Amino acid sequence: MLVIGAGPAGIAASVCAAESGSAVILVDDNPRPGGQIWRAAAETENGGSREKQAALWLDRLRKSSARLLLSTCVVARLADRLVLAENKAEAIEISFGRAILATGARELMLPFPGWTLPNVFAPGGLQALVKSGFPVEGKRIVVAGTGPLLLAVAAFLKSKQARIEGVYDQASWGSMIPFAGSVFKRPAMFRAALGYGASLRSSPYRCGWWPVSAKGTDRLQSVTMTNGTQVKTIECDMLACGFHLVPNTELQSAFGCVLAVGKAQVDEWQRTTTDGVFSVGESTGIGGLDLALVEGQIAGLAAAGKSDHASRLFQKRNALVKLARAMDRAFALRPELRRLAQPDTIVCRCEDVRWSSLQGQQSVRPARLYTRCGMGPCQGRVCGAALQFLFGWESAGTRPPVYPVLLSTLIREPHDLYKEKP
Repeated sequence: MLVIGAGPAGIAASVCAAESGSAVILVDDNPRPGGQIWRAAAETENGGSREKQAALWLDRLRKSSARLLLSTCVVARLADRLVLAENKAEAIEISFGRAILATGARELMLPFPGWTLPNVFAPGGLQALVKSGFPVEGKRIVVAGTGPLLLAVAAFLKSKQARIEGVYDQASWGSMIPFAGSVFKRPAMFRAALGYGASLRSSPYRCGWWPVSAKGTDRLQSVTMTNGTQVKTIECDMLACGFHLVPNTELQSAFGCVLAVGKAQVDEWQRTTTDGVFSVGESTGIGGLDLALVEGQIAGLAAAGKSDHASRLFQKRNALVKLARAMDRAFALRPELRRLAQPDTIVCRCEDVRWSSLQGQQSVRPARLYTRCGMGPCQGRVCGAALQFLFGWESAGTRPPVYPVLLSTLIREPHDLYKEKP
C-alpha cells in the first residue's frame, strides 16, 4: 500500500493499514512526518493538547511496520499501479496495490494592490517560517483574510513576542455566530478558541473587515482595511493575509480521479472514482485536523480489508463533516473581494501577469496562451484558485510531471524500490 502525504491524515491511514497487516510505504517531501499542522510538534500551544495528540500518532507510526520515504516527492503516475518519485539522490519507481492520497491543502491568496510587497505573507506560511527560526519578536503584525487559521496563527505569533496589531476576518458577525454555536458543541475546539482569545485579549478582533491595499517602498509599511463603509490604515512591519484553504488535488487528477467543486470525489470508504485509489484529509474538502484523522483511519482500514472496523467511524466522521460545512458557510468569501485588484495589480506573480492583461479572456486556456498566467514555476498553484474565485475559471488540469523535477529524474533509469541496488 502506498500512502502519499505524511500529515495527520496520511499518518492515520498508514498506521491503521500497517497495524492491520498491510505492507505500507509512506512518502512525503518533507524531512519529517507531521505535515504543516504537526510541524515542530514539541512547541507548546494552548496547553499542548495538539502536541500530545501528535506525539501519540507519531509514536504509533514509529512502532508500526510502515516504511517511511521522507524528503521524497511523487512526481508522476507512470502506469496503473506505478509511480515515479525522486529525492536528492535518485529517481525511484514505486509499484503498489492500493494508494491513499493525503495531499493536504494550501492557502488561498487573493490579489490586491501591494500583496506582492516583501513582508506580506500567507498566515500559515509565516507560521511555518517562525517555527523554523524566522524572528518576529517586537514586529508589528496584522493578521487578515478569513478562516479559523487566523486566530491560531495570531496567537502563535503573539507567543513569539510579536505585536499583533489586529485580526481582521472578512466574514460577517452574522455568519460567524452560527459557526461559533457549532464549535461550542465540541469542547476541545471550544477550549482552543477560548485559549486563542485569551492570549489575544489586548489585540482587536474584527469581523466584516478586509484588506484593500498594502503600501511601502522596498517593503511593507502599512495596510489599509475596510468594512465597506469605513476605511483605516494600520502601520505594520508584516501582514499575514490568507483567504482560507484550497485542497491540493494535482495528484488526484494525475491518478484520474474525478474532482467535484475543486476536491476529490469519494464514497463512504474514502474511495475515489479510480479503482484502488483512496483520498483523505483536506483533499476531499477543508475540514480540519479531527476530520482528517478520522478519514485517514477509515481509508487505512478499508484499504486493508477491515471494512467492519472502518464503518464504526462513519458516525464520528459525519458529525465532523457537518461542522466542516458550517465552517464553509461561515467563511464564504464575500463578492467585494473580486473587486480589490486594480489594472496594474499582479495576479500571477511567477509570470508578472497583471489584472488588465486578463480582461477579455474567457477561460484558463486562452489566459495561459496569451498571457502565460499560471505557466511559471508554481504551475498555477498560487493564482489558479484565485482565478477560479475571480472569474469562475476551472483548472486546466494536471500534466506530468506533477511537480518540478530534476532533469536526471527524467533521463536516468529509476531505482526499483523493491530490488536491491547493484
